[in-house]
Amino acid sequence: MLKRWGIAFVLVATILPVVPACKPRATDDTAVIVKADSQGLLLTWFDDFGDFHVAQSVADVPTNRREHVRVIDPSKADGTKDDRIFVADLRQAQPDGRFPIRITTRAEFEKLARANSQSTGPIASAAHSTAPNPEMPTQQAPDVPANPQSPVIIYGAEWCQPCHQAAAYLKRKGVKVVEKDIEADPAAGREMRAKLARAGLHGGSIPVIDVHGRMLIGFSQSAMDQALGQTL
Repeated sequence: MLKRWGIAFVLVATILPVVPACKPRATDDTAVIVKADSQGLLLTWFDDFGDFHVAQSVADVPTNRREHVRVIDPSKADGTKDDRIFVADLRQAQPDGRFPIRITTRAEFEKLARANSQSTGPIASAAHSTAPNPEMPTQQAPDVPANPQSPVIIYGAEWCQPCHQAAAYLKRKGVKVVEKDIEADPAAGREMRAKLARAGLHGGSIPVIDVHGRMLIGFSQSAMDQALGQTL
């Protein structure tokens, strides 16, 4: 009898399909989270002319430009590639305090900026940026001992035209330059924020420039020359 039951068990085990064990559903811990009090994020918004600007907190984004805002968390690599970026609607938070975010491409984000532009001429693409806002003057940290042998470090992004202008200006003056992309390199973003915090500054735009220990926000030739001083 036992032998007969054993044969039946073997037959059933052979006929029935093998069902894999259920695995826990993977969670996406790479998606960025934006709340009203989030700090240290890179929030790219465009104005009525399609020009791009960068803020580091929700409060720094103009109220009427919060519907389509690209979000980058410098501590994460996700969201920095052209084929996968995060765009948030910062107008109304959800019940849990988070702002809704969708995934799109940088090309679509640029297309959206052009579609919402009131300018009749060409606009700046995400490979460019506008000059610093004259209402937001360049900020400087207190004087610190300068090291003329150290390079000037420019923290910016590939699309930031003033970042490239600052680098070109310094190179023309024979100054060694290191450019760090805070979008492509999360460590560079953390390094930039740490330097700003030590200098008692709040960064609301790029480039952020470390001129031999003195921090500048935005690119101004006169401020750059003053920071360089006699170290050239």
